Amino acid sequence: MSRIRLFLAAATITGLAATGAHGQAVTVLGGGMARLCSYAALAGDFDVSAEGNCTSALTTEVLSPLDRAGTFVNRGVMKLRRKDFAGARADFDSALQAKPDMGEAFLNRGAAALGARRFADSLSDLSRAIELGVQEPEKAFYNRALAYEKLGQRQAAFLDYTKAIELKPEWEQPRTELARLTQHTP
Repeated sequence: MSRIRLFLAAATITGLAATGAHGQAVTVLGGGMARLCSYAALAGDFDVSAEGNCTSALTTEVLSPLDRAGTFVNRGVMKLRRKDFAGARADFDSALQAKPDMGEAFLNRGAAALGARRFADSLSDLSRAIELGVQEPEKAFYNRALAYEKLGQRQAAFLDYTKAIELKPEWEQPRTELARLTQHTP
């Protein structure tokens, strides 16, 4: 019944671009386990052993604040993929303690709130992600559009779907949602 699809952030950490097909994570150049955690998150893994690499890195490796935050984001993304929204939020909170201006942590925390159907709660994080700048802002606009729509704010949803399309014209999902939204407008 729910049309919510979460799109997770990608970040550039220590100069390397992060990519991924489904959920996206943060590239970390820190210690061995942190790097394995990063590779796993970027590859779309979310099993317990992949998450264990993240936890090991956070508890045993000396990481820069940026890599520590990135490792928390990666572990949180894995939890998001398993729909452990509370666990993901805790990791994104920890990422923000390490690096309070990490836009991707705000974007992913907003996605966790959206997944947990806490639409109003997601808005401030998604807006903050847009303010701070994220590598893929279209995802922040798209997620915020979903939240606005669920809250009955159709005009705001329309504007954010439109902005997501403007930022990434080849991305079909915002087009689909916008067409559905405008088709059902009274």
